[in-house]
Amino acid sequence: MQYGIEKISAAPNGRSVGKELEQKIRDRTARVGVIGLGYVGLPLALEMGKAGYQVTGIDIDMAKADSVNAGKSYILDVPSETLQSLVTNGRIKATQCQAAVENLDAVSICVPTPLGKTKTPDLSYVIAAVEAVHNHLRPGQLIILESTTYPGTTREVVLPILEASGLEVGKDFFVAYSPERVDPGNKSYTTQNIPKVIGGITECCTELATLFYQQFIKTVVPVSSPEVAEMVKLLENTFRSVNIALANEMALMCQKFVINVWEVIEAAKTKPFGFMAFYPGPGLGGHCIPMDPYYLAWKAKMNGFEPRLIELAGSINSQMPAFTVTRVADALNERQKSLKGSKILALGVAYKRNANDTRESPALEVIRGLYEKGAFVYYSDPYVPSLEIANLTLKSIDIIPEVLQSMDCVLVLTDHAAFNYEMIAAHSFLILDKRNAFRDFSGSNVIRF
Repeated sequence: MQYGIEKISAAPNGRSVGKELEQKIRDRTARVGVIGLGYVGLPLALEMGKAGYQVTGIDIDMAKADSVNAGKSYILDVPSETLQSLVTNGRIKATQCQAAVENLDAVSICVPTPLGKTKTPDLSYVIAAVEAVHNHLRPGQLIILESTTYPGTTREVVLPILEASGLEVGKDFFVAYSPERVDPGNKSYTTQNIPKVIGGITECCTELATLFYQQFIKTVVPVSSPEVAEMVKLLENTFRSVNIALANEMALMCQKFVINVWEVIEAAKTKPFGFMAFYPGPGLGGHCIPMDPYYLAWKAKMNGFEPRLIELAGSINSQMPAFTVTRVADALNERQKSLKGSKILALGVAYKRNANDTRESPALEVIRGLYEKGAFVYYSDPYVPSLEIANLTLKSIDIIPEVLQSMDCVLVLTDHAAFNYEMIAAHSFLILDKRNAFRDFSGSNVIRF
């Protein structure tokens, strides 16, 4: 659906400023911006710039702003050559200055939404970003929140801060929610071709936000409200969390039955309907899947609903790093070795394959657990050169036969394609494979899960 001037002009509110903004969006004279230049914000800014907009990226991290202005990408999905070209042509610039919001017509907020120590939502980054927008809000601006959060955030948290300016939503300025759906490292689905869900505070807000994203996103899906859009993201990732928990529990069960869980899953995949394959692993990682179900559970409890399935899935998944540590200890014990004093090489510390994102990576918890048990832990990851963990700074080491031969156990935590699995299998005393990376190897030194 393509929205036009007639549609927007017909709206009861926002007739004049909405029409003016609509025209700016269409003719690419709208000055646009992204607050938060991380895994979501920088790729989004890139698409805006490629579509012909003048983009201002805002981030409190000076290193990120400087890197963008130098045309050097720190995100694997954003090629430095592309970024450099857009910077050189004046399409993208970055700043720490939040006052830059005042000169922007459309602003997308892409800041983190972590969990607090008690697994409750931490909206401090969102609130700080929205307050910065409020301080420089003017008529005719479109504000879109992309940060993952619970249903009601846009209307109950974001909107009151902005309306404190005295301006009226849907008339003087426009607010919508559009959940990010970035999948780091995915070469097939990128920011540009992943469908974008959008829900505005008013009909006019939805129309303008939809029109804006249609200029650089292939498919845009308008919904009736920001609450629906917020719930969409939580459903998507809770679906994955619950099904991964089932796969993890099946793996634990299969171990007791001495059944190869990977073979079970591969055979189940042959059913052409009613089954979708999910896989076990050392735990959940990334910013979304480990976090989103807790956002939903918290909101549910605030409304008197007990989300028992969601919480049970979270409990199962959260136990997998500790199980992995125990599995390493058991595997070494079977070979007359103690975990304490053993040398362990962790392959991969990013939360997913072929990515450099370590946010909430289960590998970090596994490594910490191994250290606490007295093991000497090393790691290799082509995408993560260094790592701060257990009050130590670790450096990624190169995988060569001599290194492998010196290890008591090689532990596969992230199955990067760059690893030479044949060479690793040939020179390792013991391999504990948590990602089925050695599916094609049948040596007695390989334990899968």
